[in-house]
Amino acid sequence: MKNEPTKSSTVVPVVIIALVLVGVVGGAWYLYSQSKPATNANTKPGATPAAKAATIPANAPSGANPPNMLGSPTAAVTVEEFADFQCGSCGATHPILKEIQSTYGSKIRFIFREFPLPMHDKGYDAAVAAEAAGLQGKFWAMHDQLFTNQATWSSPSANAKELWNGYAQKIGLDVQQWQNDMAGLSAKSRVNQDMDRGKAANISSTPSVFINGELVPFPEVNVAGLRKIIDAKLQASGQAETSGSTTSPVSTAPPSNK
Repeated sequence: MKNEPTKSSTVVPVVIIALVLVGVVGGAWYLYSQSKPATNANTKPGATPAAKAATIPANAPSGANPPNMLGSPTAAVTVEEFADFQCGSCGATHPILKEIQSTYGSKIRFIFREFPLPMHDKGYDAAVAAEAAGLQGKFWAMHDQLFTNQATWSSPSANAKELWNGYAQKIGLDVQQWQNDMAGLSAKSRVNQDMDRGKAANISSTPSVFINGELVPFPEVNVAGLRKIIDAKLQASGQAETSGSTTSPVSTAPPSNK
């Protein structure tokens, strides 16, 4: 008669198998945990590491030339804004930058760059409208009209081009010439050249403000934040702070094709 397997002789192999499996799983987990990148103790869960300050590359396209500029072309500090006339944040930033221009005058060079975003259906045409006004030396006047009246002409139900015609008349443009320039290549070329410069700087949102080629974080794009940066740059260049300056800015504009 054969010996029947005892209960204890059946349990032992099962225990051994279980222990082997536990060892394999534990070893695999250890190797996996060792392969994960170390977590910075100062980084909160879910946070991303701070990116390096963005700059405009030295080999970036120059943009429209001459640029739409206020101030002195030889100023030690250059404030360069890339903006979209249909962008709500750009409209909110407009009075901030107007105050900066008024405060510093010719102590800085302020440059406006066209960067209409693809999600704004009227942004590109608005940029062309401003550049066409610039061909008659009226860029800044149209720039102010477009930002001041942004909520009106950017409304989905608005006839933007008809409203822009009214702005053109208001600022004293030769309206027929302005309309011809909007349909031509010169104004569009200036917009496209500014956009090429912005793309080289990896701009993906507006407004993007650079001071001496370095991107200003958007939370600092306010009067106090910008003045702090500008004053530091002026001091570093050997110039005094400009608080309360009333020096009138100098405007440059592309030559008229009239």
